[in-house]
Amino acid sequence: MLEKNKDNGQTLIEEGIKPELPKDFLRHQLQSNIRMLREKGLEDDKILQNLYPNTILDTGTLEALTAALIAGNNVLLFGPPGSGKTNLAKDIWEMFPKKNFVVDECPVQDNPFSIFDSSFFKKVPACPFCKTRFGELSYSELGYFDPSKVDPKTVPVAMVTLREGHGLARIQGSPEVFPDNLTGTLNLQRLERIGDPTSPLVLEPGKLLQANRGLLMVDEIGKLPRGTQNVLLQALQEHIVSPAKSRETFPGSFIAICTSNLDDLDNINEPLNDRLSNIHVNFNKLHPKNRKIIDLALAKSTNEVFIPEVFLEGSVFVIEGWRNASGEVYELSEVGSNRTMIDIITRSEAYTNLQERRMVSLTDFEKGTISAMLGRIRARGGDSLAQNEDRIYGFISKNLQKELMKAGRMYWCGFYKDVLNEDKPEGKRTLEECQKILKNPELAKGALKQDSSHKKYRKFGKFVVNREHHIGNLSNDEVVLSIFGLLSSLDVFECDESEIKLKVGK
Repeated sequence: MLEKNKDNGQTLIEEGIKPELPKDFLRHQLQSNIRMLREKGLEDDKILQNLYPNTILDTGTLEALTAALIAGNNVLLFGPPGSGKTNLAKDIWEMFPKKNFVVDECPVQDNPFSIFDSSFFKKVPACPFCKTRFGELSYSELGYFDPSKVDPKTVPVAMVTLREGHGLARIQGSPEVFPDNLTGTLNLQRLERIGDPTSPLVLEPGKLLQANRGLLMVDEIGKLPRGTQNVLLQALQEHIVSPAKSRETFPGSFIAICTSNLDDLDNINEPLNDRLSNIHVNFNKLHPKNRKIIDLALAKSTNEVFIPEVFLEGSVFVIEGWRNASGEVYELSEVGSNRTMIDIITRSEAYTNLQERRMVSLTDFEKGTISAMLGRIRARGGDSLAQNEDRIYGFISKNLQKELMKAGRMYWCGFYKDVLNEDKPEGKRTLEECQKILKNPELAKGALKQDSSHKKYRKFGKFVVNREHHIGNLSNDEVVLSIFGLLSSLDVFECDESEIKLKVGK
């Protein structure tokens, strides 16, 4: 990739720069990133996750996507709502090299090699504006443009930074997205100035031309009308765009990253789908990866409310339980999404803020879970809505306490195994000391200090302080006492030794 502005096409040739398509740029960036991460000693699964830092998915999905991009394919990411498809597309754009050289003052960022390199011109033709500018042709003679007759020294080159509308374009799938939205429309001011409606200079570039030299992101591609899909198909097949109101074609060289929910797959016409590498993006099966989704979302939060780890784990267990039990109901397809899992925590925080408290309570978490899950029902009228609400209330009534207890036992068993080395008598003595302090909160003041006589409570406190990451503005004394009180209220310590060991073994 260039590091400075170039004067003209001849300079590119002399410095040994080769013409490349967007897929080549992305491939080289991917390979460079992988090489760098491998040199740091990362294993393959960690390398793949580092390539897409804002999306937590299973290794197989990330590997399939990376292979498709290295192969130079356009991609269709399909799966249930809220599984991370759009975030994944954004991660690909973040990875895409932003610096690129273009023909200076070209309205669609022509590749300079399209002007003077005959072989590259066959892959990606120059735009009509550049043909007239460097081929000394009138618009009626554009079909006679010959790149071999253009002196590279006459082609001015500028380094640009690709950005929204200039190397990146986004399309939100909808029946109202017509072909003109992709190809472009007439710019009335230019038309008034030029006077010729057939001139390519009066065209206001559409999404495909805005994506030239970069990335096109199409969300919900199955919702696009067939005519609009056919326009996209031409660009993927031939790297050109043919506006309906123009007699000329324009360059449309980009990588397409498309997404679709499962219900819309049948609406994608087959020739277009054949041009896309289909990759199934499903929910994570592994609990630790789902938990990382919560951590990633909370890393951007500025809320000062204390959110116990038990609730963070509990929100994941609740949604994982829903996914296993819900079946396939269209109106409920969003309820089990990653968005709902995050929303449970943010709504629980909101209920805490409403009461002007500093720590999320069991009641706050229950309300947050109910409102987050009900809020993801696809709106339908009549009995359908009532039935779906009853189904969610029934699930929460049956499972919320159980999933929270599971999260609480995992918390305590982590301490029992990692700190107490599964010493049952020591575990009993620690519980007795913690319960004593819980009954008399005044004893908690200073109990975590090094010279404190409450050594067992201090040991548990150290574990809690190291584990809790979202303590808001509470003191360590308040956090430790609150956590033990929460675990007690969940009946975590009622399990026998065999249950604890079973949980630890997992």
